[in-house]
Amino acid sequence: MIENEEVDRRRDAPPALRSSSVAETAAELHRRSVRLFGRSLHIRTIDTGSCGACESELRLLSSPRYDFHRLGLFFAPAPRHADCLMVTGPGTLAMDHALMTTYEAMPDPKIVVAVGACPMGGVFGRDQYTHGDLSTQLPVDVYIPGCPPSPLALLQGLLLALDRSQARMPGRTEPAR
Repeated sequence: MIENEEVDRRRDAPPALRSSSVAETAAELHRRSVRLFGRSLHIRTIDTGSCGACESELRLLSSPRYDFHRLGLFFAPAPRHADCLMVTGPGTLAMDHALMTTYEAMPDPKIVVAVGACPMGGVFGRDQYTHGDLSTQLPVDVYIPGCPPSPLALLQGLLLALDRSQARMPGRTEPAR
């Protein structure tokens, strides 16, 4: 219930306050991706059996309110063009091949972000149909909690993922600001 109250407070905030935190977060995400990759951040999403709520929040990033593309942040149509893999859903066994093929097709360095409660093992535990926690399949850099997480939480999770991946990249010793 606390999450719902927090969401209601954000919706009731004046438009300038609501958009300023989104704009600041998105601008910082763009600065860090350019510093880290020398270009825009390209994200590949894969749904491993979710209800679709996380995907609708991801789609909102392309809406005029968040305007993901104006900052040079893009959803990649193919894994070979992606820097980051955002995974939604509980990781059903039926999606194992597609998930691993997507991950292996991505160039190094790979960033993996688990989106929502499902890949954290929060909604569906390990059973005969699902893996539970995504980290049993892939090395996860960041978990973005929520059912579904807000677009602002998604942007903040991507910022954290860029920070963590910078530490793994050879020749990148300066901290992201």
